Formats: sequence, C-alpha cells, structure tokens
Amino acid sequence: MTFLRIIGLLAPLACLQAQQTFPLSLPGQASAAAPTTPPDKVVIAVDDVKLTAGDFERIVNSLPAQLQAQARGPNRSSVANNIVQMLVLAGEARREKMDQDPDFQFLAKFQTDNMLATHMAGVLSKNNKPDDAALHKYYDDHKADYEQARVSHILVRFQGSQAPLRDGKKDLTEAEALAKVQDLRKRIEGGEDFASVAKAESDDAASGAKGGDLGLVAHGQTVAAFEEAAFALKPGEISEPVKTQFGYHLIKLVSMETKTFDQVRPEIETKLGPPLVEKAISDLVKKSSVTVDTAYFPPPEPAK
Repeated sequence: MTFLRIIGLLAPLACLQAQQTFPLSLPGQASAAAPTTPPDKVVIAVDDVKLTAGDFERIVNSLPAQLQAQARGPNRSSVANNIVQMLVLAGEARREKMDQDPDFQFLAKFQTDNMLATHMAGVLSKNNKPDDAALHKYYDDHKADYEQARVSHILVRFQGSQAPLRDGKKDLTEAEALAKVQDLRKRIEGGEDFASVAKAESDDAASGAKGGDLGLVAHGQTVAAFEEAAFALKPGEISEPVKTQFGYHLIKLVSMETKTFDQVRPEIETKLGPPLVEKAISDLVKKSSVTVDTAYFPPPEPAK
C-alpha cells in the first residue's frame, strides 16, 4: 500500500472535530512528548501496512496547524489508535471489494483532486506574496489605522449602565452622573491630580486602582464614542464628558504612538496576500477550457 493512499484514507482525521468519528482527544492519561526516533523505524504495523516514524510526521503535517502540537504531544497515542482503526477498516473494506465500487472510485478521484488543488493553492500562496513596495505603500496609506493612544479615564456610571455599581456607591441617575463628572473635570482643571481623582472616584475599579490607566488602546478596541474622543485629543488634554453604555467618561490622552512597519508587516501580508492568490487562481481558470451548464447551475439571485 502506498503512502499516498494511506494519506488519502487518513484525510478524515483532519475533520474529526466536526464529524466526531474518531475523536483526536480520547479519555485517559495523556502521553509524554514524542521521543527522538529514527525516521525509518516502523512505529505502526497493520497486516501488510507499515508506517515509519517519518511517515507519522508526514501524516501529522497534513493535519490542521491547531491539531499538530496535540498530535505530536499529549494526544500522540490517540492519533495512533485512530490510524490503526482507519487502516483496519480500510483493509476490511478492500476484502469486501468496496474499493471497486464505481461510486467510491469516483469520489476517491474527486478527493485526490481536492487534495491536489489544496496543495497547488499552497504553492500559489507562497509564490504570490506582496512585495516590499506594496507592503510599505499600504502601511503609509493606512498609518492612521496603526495609531495607539495611551489613555487614562475616569468613569462615572449611572442607573442602567453596563458597569457594575461599586460597593458603598450611590446609584446615580444619568443627570446626577453627568453633573458629577463635570464637577470632577473642574477639580482636575483646578489643579487636582487626574490619577488621584481616578483612584478615589472612578467606577472602573480595575483602571481606577491604577490612576485610571488603560494602557495602549488601538483602533477598534473600545466602543466607538470612546475611541473617537480619545484619538481626537492632543497629549495631555482631557476630554469633555463622553457618554457610552458604561456611563460618563473623562478621557486623558497621555501619548500617541504608531506601530512600526516591522510590527504590523505580518498583518499587512495577511491582508494583501489572499487577493493575489485569488487572482492567480482566476488567471488559471481563464486559461482553462471551462463549461458550466447555467440552466443546471443558475447564477445566484441579486441580494435584496
């Protein structure tokens, strides 16, 4: 039996979490880390089929990335059990001549084509990466997206807001909360230390204990009203009261920073790479002779 056939039979292992057929994670004691083993050593034998440690690594490499560490470590023996069961069932199916069934042969060929297509898509992905010029241009054009605001805030909650009421605090109406936060702003403008006021008055217990410090906040990490106000400030400025579902905020911009190109390069590659691969696939389709019966496969209806 060829290794390719074994891989084809094992392909369902990659979908186990959805199919719940042979669970990758079985009850019982977890295995230790994989030992150092010569790649040509036979580690699984079922009738006339023998798999070496090298074969096992190739099988694990075919699994989704999130499963590979488990397959090499704590669930290694479970994966071996899955392989044994698969090979035993496959052997029995051959003895029953199920592999000669026309429907099976068609689907087996289709599955092989699917695997080849996946492999080819991986090759196209490696060969169609955005170049440095494109990456730098995207960074320069979207530099504002990578701004980070180092902010502190004071929160005054009101009845019905999503922030929990702190022990010993009065449950303020919205009008009372607005009046209080305006008074706190006057106190700070009058010379009181923002951090000291935050520690004593903020209803955000976590940041309040740190003088209101929220650390670095990037675009999209906070609710829209908070973000808009924070990024509109200049370093050292304190906002007017900002209302969100948590209450009223006073926001202080400590500093504004921008992530460097090297910091965001992987993120930009992830954004720009897929369209290049899609174009490469589209170009291959255009070069091929393709006929689709539109009566059998009508185009989708326009979205309403």
